[in-house]
Amino acid sequence: MTIYTIGFTKRSAENFFETLKDNDISKIIDIRINNTSHLASFAKKEHLEYFLKELCNLEYYYYPDLAPTNELFKNYKKEKIGWEDYEQEFISLLEKRRVKDAITEKDLTNACMLCSEFDVKNCHRRLVAEYFADHFVESKIVHL
Repeated sequence: MTIYTIGFTKRSAENFFETLKDNDISKIIDIRINNTSHLASFAKKEHLEYFLKELCNLEYYYYPDLAPTNELFKNYKKEKIGWEDYEQEFISLLEKRRVKDAITEKDLTNACMLCSEFDVKNCHRRLVAEYFADHFVESKIVHL
């Protein structure tokens, strides 16, 4: 199984939607804390659902349990904790939320997890993808 992820920041709408189509994605799993921010442009929830359906015939799902808490995110962004501590706390949060019991391989088949960050190096979507790859047999991760 391939686990896909994508960030929308630093992408044009054309690049974003064409990338999804080019990779045969059938659904987007939005894992952002805040999917209604006016800063999200074409990726604001109310717009994104429409564009995904009309431009790509994709389904849209929002899984807030795959997002960090506001407090954890703010502590990292305000440099109160470093990336290593953030990583550990976030993985603990996924365990506490029992997401591996709630999300199946079928849920992730031809799905792409969405976050805002362009670079996955210090992004929670990489951690989520790695978390599921560790729990599903023969998984690989592709960051679009």
